[in-house]
Amino acid sequence: MNPNQIVEILLVEDSPEDLELTQRALRNANLGNHIHVARDGAEALDFIFCEGEYASRRIEDTPKLILLDLKLPKVDGLEVLERIKGDERTRLIPIVVLTSSKEQADVIKSYQLGVNSYIVKPVNFEGFTSAVQELGMYWLLINQPPKLDK
Repeated sequence: MNPNQIVEILLVEDSPEDLELTQRALRNANLGNHIHVARDGAEALDFIFCEGEYASRRIEDTPKLILLDLKLPKVDGLEVLERIKGDERTRLIPIVVLTSSKEQADVIKSYQLGVNSYIVKPVNFEGFTSAVQELGMYWLLINQPPKLDK
């Protein structure tokens, strides 16, 4: 990845099928130009906090949106959420949990940790595509984020 490339969406997803569907839905809505994919929680944290292979990034160059699965290898999504929302430098990044978990404990814990939205992945392709497109449109085009000095 070019360290100077603008990343609008950080997509944290380990399922190849869900990853492909999400990317396709965002591309079909013309929102797929600046997506970075992390396939586990550790990679997502390295990207956000500019560590490991992402050490050349600037932490001020945050994505406009993080789409976060909860059931991830290495570091689970709740811990990723907690670390991002617990850091002054990154807490204002909108995070949408996009997961298959309907467990109330996951929903409650996500909101306690500061998630902006919790979406259960629809099972069928059309529902999934529509949900991802609406998410992208809202968070990238409609939502008014705070202006931060970078």
